[in-house]
Amino acid sequence: MSTALRIAHGAFGRVALLDMDRSLVRHAHPHCHVLIKADGADTQFSVGDHLVPLTDTQAVLVNTWEPHAYVHDQRRPRTIILALYIEPSWLKVFRPNWAASGAPGFFEKPAGEVSPRIRRLAMDLATVMLADPGANSAHEQLLSDLMISVIERFTPWRTLSRSLQEIDNNRDRFDWRIRRAVNLLRSEPQIAHDVNALAKEAGLSRAHFYRLFERSTRMTPHVYLNLLRMELAVKSVVHTEDSLSAVSNTLGFSNQGHFTRFFRDHAGVNPSEFRNVARLSSSAVA
Repeated sequence: MSTALRIAHGAFGRVALLDMDRSLVRHAHPHCHVLIKADGADTQFSVGDHLVPLTDTQAVLVNTWEPHAYVHDQRRPRTIILALYIEPSWLKVFRPNWAASGAPGFFEKPAGEVSPRIRRLAMDLATVMLADPGANSAHEQLLSDLMISVIERFTPWRTLSRSLQEIDNNRDRFDWRIRRAVNLLRSEPQIAHDVNALAKEAGLSRAHFYRLFERSTRMTPHVYLNLLRMELAVKSVVHTEDSLSAVSNTLGFSNQGHFTRFFRDHAGVNPSEFRNVARLSSSAVA
């Protein structure tokens, strides 16, 4: 079974050190997502339509909202992965146009060759997380240096003003009826399983709702609904004292067992382990 070795939370988003031996379902994140192999066997991710190897010398790069999945080969040993889920608003502090990390195409390719500096910073971050999970200032400094190196190496960061404009254009293309359905989801996440109800709320047929949803979000309603549910689940598990049963009910799962399975299929570990490991870091505050 996969294990969460360390999880750190903060204004930056979250960083997880994961010991993985099982695949994850296709999903997406509202984050700039970088995956670096820390130890173990080479492995792979599905990113968009590509199968991308994760090795000592190659990182996997996933744009905000981009569907992807971890694909574990059961014939291979486990892999320890340093997974970065970085908030575009945090990156904007370093350079204003790095807010473009919230737009499609920030990473031009789903993989890139790891430089010696990126490798060293990633290993230093993993080592500090294991040795001192409460050393938040050290975590954030190393993460800052690592993300600066990643962006400078793997993005056209000097010409990102076009991507900032793309963010505004994407907002304009987001159909108002789909936005209405998404707002309903955020206020009533327990209806996330009922696509028919969302289509009705938007005043659309199920088929038209699906077409408009994919055009607006670049993902299917199923992937988006699970993205929203998972992010709400992570916030509740880490930042509240609610029981897992209460979180399950709030998010509309029929029972806690279904919620646990859903969480494990998306995060690799069950919610109780995620909560316990995340709270080793004092940055995970309620």
